[in-house]
Amino acid sequence: MQSFDSDGVEIAYLDEGEGEPILLIHGFASNLEANWIAPNWVRTLTEAGRRVIAYDNRGHGESEKLYDPELYGAPTMAEDARRLLDHLDIERADLLGYSMGARINVFLTFAHPKRVRSVVFGGLGINMVRGMVGSGPLAHALEVPSVEDVTNATARSFRVFAEQTHSDLKALAACMRGPREKVTPEQLGKIAVPALVAVGSKDVIGGSGAALAELIPGAKFLDIGARDHMRAVGDARFKQGVLDFLTSRA
Repeated sequence: MQSFDSDGVEIAYLDEGEGEPILLIHGFASNLEANWIAPNWVRTLTEAGRRVIAYDNRGHGESEKLYDPELYGAPTMAEDARRLLDHLDIERADLLGYSMGARINVFLTFAHPKRVRSVVFGGLGINMVRGMVGSGPLAHALEVPSVEDVTNATARSFRVFAEQTHSDLKALAACMRGPREKVTPEQLGKIAVPALVAVGSKDVIGGSGAALAELIPGAKFLDIGARDHMRAVGDARFKQGVLDFLTSRA
């Protein structure tokens, strides 16, 4: 693991392999180890001849922990990704994001389309537009003393996951209480790079992937199969679908 300064915030990252670069952005309460190394994404992509860059989002993993919710907006977090590309002198990269990482990806694509060769939105479908689970219950689940105090099933699953990844619960709560910038169909309709939407059919958190793909010109949809939000990320069909997309995209 290496690190760099992203406008005053220390961000931890890895850079492995050779070839065309792909930037991996993990989901909420996760980290690059849980999202990309343990499920063999890094190995799969490097063995396929890709240069893989992955990092811990601010407040997550080994990156700096911040406790001001205003420092966690998706456009702000997308600038961490852009600065990492700058730091590594990478002009343009493919993007792969899962859940919150997919949301960060879309704001990176909106703000810096020339830096994006293609984009994969994993684990986030139409709820990118409609909004995901309410931030209040999730933040509360991270703030209470024990997981036994959490009654909301979805919020409880995130609290359990956050404890499994040994996350800083206070920093995650701040992240969840941060700005929730809207993503509109009109914005999605202006995306001009190759795009893939990949969501499991049982993912009620992300919502319909096919519905999101319909809003993005030329986007492809990958059904990861009967997987929920937590189980889809490591699915072999997801990996193969991404490899096929990277091979076939313009």
